[in-house]
Parts: sequence; C-alpha cells; structure tokens
Amino acid sequence: MKNYLSLIALGAMGLFAASCADNKTAITPGTPVFSSFTYVGQDPVYDKNPISENEFYTPILQGCYPDPSICKKGNDYYLVCSSFAINPGVPIFHSNDLVNWKQIGHVLERPSQLKVEDTGISAGVYAPTIRYNANNDTFYMITTQFAGGFGNIIVKTKDPMQGWGDPIKLNFEGIDPSIFFDDNGKAYIVHNDAPQKALYEGHRVIKVWEYDVEKDQIIPGTDKVIVNGGVDLSQKPIWIEAPHIYKKDGKYYLMCAEGGTGDNHSEVIFISNNPTGPYTPAPENPILSQRHLSADRSDKVDWAGHADLVEGPDGKYYGVFLAIRPNEQNRVNTGRETFILPVDWSGTFPVFEGGMEPLKAKLDTPEGVKNQTGQNGFLPNGNFSFTDNFSATRLDYRWVGIRGAREKFITTSADGLTIMPFDTNIKAPRPTSTLFCRQQHLHFTATTTMHYAPRSEKDLAGMVCYQSENFNYVFGITKKGEDNCLVLQRTDKGKSTTLASVTVKETNPIALQVKAEGDKYTFSYSTNGKSFQTISEPVSGDILSTNVAGGFTGAMIGLYATTANDAAAQ
Repeated sequence: MKNYLSLIALGAMGLFAASCADNKTAITPGTPVFSSFTYVGQDPVYDKNPISENEFYTPILQGCYPDPSICKKGNDYYLVCSSFAINPGVPIFHSNDLVNWKQIGHVLERPSQLKVEDTGISAGVYAPTIRYNANNDTFYMITTQFAGGFGNIIVKTKDPMQGWGDPIKLNFEGIDPSIFFDDNGKAYIVHNDAPQKALYEGHRVIKVWEYDVEKDQIIPGTDKVIVNGGVDLSQKPIWIEAPHIYKKDGKYYLMCAEGGTGDNHSEVIFISNNPTGPYTPAPENPILSQRHLSADRSDKVDWAGHADLVEGPDGKYYGVFLAIRPNEQNRVNTGRETFILPVDWSGTFPVFEGGMEPLKAKLDTPEGVKNQTGQNGFLPNGNFSFTDNFSATRLDYRWVGIRGAREKFITTSADGLTIMPFDTNIKAPRPTSTLFCRQQHLHFTATTTMHYAPRSEKDLAGMVCYQSENFNYVFGITKKGEDNCLVLQRTDKGKSTTLASVTVKETNPIALQVKAEGDKYTFSYSTNGKSFQTISEPVSGDILSTNVAGGFTGAMIGLYATTANDAAAQ
C-alpha cells in the first residue's frame, strides 16, 4: 500500500509543479484547462494474489465493459462490449492470445452510426455480437440501438482496424441479436423476443431467422421460436437472452443467458442437428453461474453470465462473459465487467472450467503465452495507474462522452485539455460538456490539476463521480459573490444537496482528488501541490452503484464544466 500512496503523492506533486511552471497556462474566464489526470487502482484482491509471467488477471476488462462478444480470424481476436449511451459506441479490442489486449477504437464512432443524444443512460446500444464470415472475408457487428430510430442494426467491415460501415436497419423486433455463418454459406440470426402470450413476468423466447447475406436482411417468413422461456418452461425461467449459435463436430449449439443480468444470472446450452432446431437442453444446466454460492464469500464475484465462446491459441476453447465485483456493502460501482475462463469441450457440451465455483482473480495463460498486460502498448489490468497530460495527438480511447460526442466540447494542446462548457447541467438527460473514464477498481485515487476562473455562480468546473443524471457527485469550483468556492454536491434520485463548500483563494491551478475505499469516497483538494485537504468526511458510494441507481452501467469519473451550475456554496 505504501507504494501506491507514494505513487499518488509523487504524481500529484509532479503534475502540479509542471502546471505551476513559469510559462503559466493561459486562462479564459469560465473555460477550464485540465493540465493532468492520474488514476491509481488499489484493490486489495490483487495485492493478495500476485501473478507470475504465466498467469493473468480476470476480469480482462475492468469497469463498465459488459455483454462481451468475441470472434477470431486466423490468430487475430476481436472483442466488443455494450456501450449504452456512451459516445463513441461499442468499444473494440484486439488480441493475438486472449491475454494481452489493445483497444483499437470503437465500432460506432460517426454521427451516422450512433444517435444517442436524447436517450437514457442505460438505453442506446445493447449486447453487440461480433462475427467473422469466412465465406466472404467480412466482419459483422450486430446489435440493438435503442435510440435514433435504429432498432436492430448490423455493420460490416473487411478490416476492424480500419473502421466500419454505416448501420443497416434490420426488419425484426426484439433484442440481443446474434448472427451465425454456416460452412455452406448460409446465415442465420437469433435473438430474444416477446412470446405471443406471456405466461409470467420475464417470460421471453429465442427466435431464429434465415439471413440473406447478399441483401443484408432477414428472409421474411422464416422466423421460428426455438426456445420458449428457457431450459424448463415449467420452472418459469426468466429472461432467456443473449443467444449465440456455434457449430462443432457437425452439431449446432445454442448458448444463452438465463435468469436476468443480476443475482440469478446464468449461462445455459442447447444442442441440435440443424441451425433452426429443434434444440434440446443439455442434461446439466447451467454451465456457468455464481447464484448458488454463499453470499458472504471473500473477494466475491457475482452475476456471471451473458457469455461467448472462441477457440484459443492453444486449441482449447475459452469463454468471455460478464460478472461483477461488489464492494463490502455488496454495491456494484464498477459495473458489469468482462471476465474470461477456459472451457472444457472434450465432451458433447461445453462447460466453463470453474464456472460453477467461486471465481478466482487469476488464471493460467494459454500454453506458450506470456502476460504482457500494461507493457508494449497492451492494456493494463489488476492494480495499475494511468496518467494523461492530454498532449498526445489522439485522445486516449479510455476517454468518452455520455450521449454527446467529445469533439463537440474539447480541444487538446500543449497546455492540456480545454473544455468549452455547455449551458447544460450534469443532471440533464442531454449531452453535457463532461469527459469521462470508467471507474475500474473498488479502491482507487483519481487526481486532476485544473486551471480555472469562474465568472459567476452559474459557472462550475471540476470532477464528477457519475452513475447517471439522477445519481452523482459534483466536486468543483464556482463563485459565491466575489469569492471562488469549492463545492461538493450529491444528487440522489434527482434531488441535489450541497454537502460542503470552502472558499479557495488560489485556483490557478488547483488539484482535485477523489479517493474511494470500497463504499467510502473522500473528496480533497490542494492549492500547493504538497498537501491535500478534505472538503468533508467520507461520503457513501451508494448512489454510484448499479443496484441502487438501477440501469446497466458502472460508475464513471468525469472532468466537467458547465454554465448552468446549481451547486451553491454554503
């Protein structure tokens, strides 16, 4: 722990000192410049579980990266996740070995592809599936976009490194579509849909359609229900969803999530001689779940499900899936993350190795693979730090907007990141001038150095910890009369309260810091770069948790500016 504290202190002092150099950052009143940002993860589970070069940590993607889907072409693996109202949409990652990953961009990054400006935080883009069609050497990403009049869409590319085409709207209802390409060139789409007559709450079905690859559209009249309710309709299973079809040894396998994406989540498997069924459930389902385990187990991982399978570099199968790491109050602040497990497919049905046991923090790498995470440009995982002075030509892919595109309000230069504030409050269900990154640890420290001169009480700039427009903390500089004041505001169910405020004489620059220790969040500031002062006692992270705020996203850390401030100094 001392090493992490030293890193935080030295990083904050160094970045602050750089900001106070002789060539001071030029300030336009009302417009903040963020000259640095540093994030340090400090989760005890990683301290307790050090890894060797032949081991790696899971989750492989920490923070709000849910609903993973994976495919391969040769020795290239591509993985995508849900993005909801995050802009740009559908982050995409590349690996050659399932251990070491790089983000190569986003699938939906142009206005013609993504229209989430007026949608709820947990609407937008759901449950993407990525597939490679060897018959025409083309990659496909299919998803549901609950915004912009899209519905179910598909986009294509010959090379995921070079971007994707515009969406093709598909002529069917329902959610969680997945596409399957058979060896004979035929294609099929499966998805979750409503039954003709619901028998109970959560009753859903899985449908299959034939797909015309030339016209990029389902073939009308070919739809067929292949799963009604789930593995056993008599048990009233809920939310059969996220279906994927695979072919192995001449048989067709349908794998689905069942039980909803919370405490009852699981993964189940069916088999058939034909891609359109009939499908028979495996004798032993589920093949992945944590729902049956003791609630008070240590270093708990929960909600496991929504999986996808791929053959690994060692010839063995692996499954990526979502799960959560709750804090000591059983709250879910990092959201649903992307995990991986080896899969035993030596018998008729695939089984996640250890998938029904308490999930562990680390795994053995596939044979011949060396863990290079955090090195050579690969994404880090476990406990890691991230520092950005915003001087790079391209903004790091970790930085995103909510609803609105980043390019609408940011510029970067040698001075750092400038945010042109919107006349929109963080509580508005519209694009705000806020640059976000995901909270990726239960224990973390995030620090930014900001140059800012507010003009009135309507101006504010600083940091936010954000679950949604209705659940968030705002920590920033505003005016009270002639004074510059630092305020901490809590918004719970849309109702805002100023928890603390303090007059600050020197704000050019000022360092702002949020430190989380599980459910306790502490907000601090420094005007000298040497010592931080807390603005209040630690506050609860309850409003930043999925199971309090609702929805499907994890907490985000934001650099925020507005000319519509309502966080009043006391």
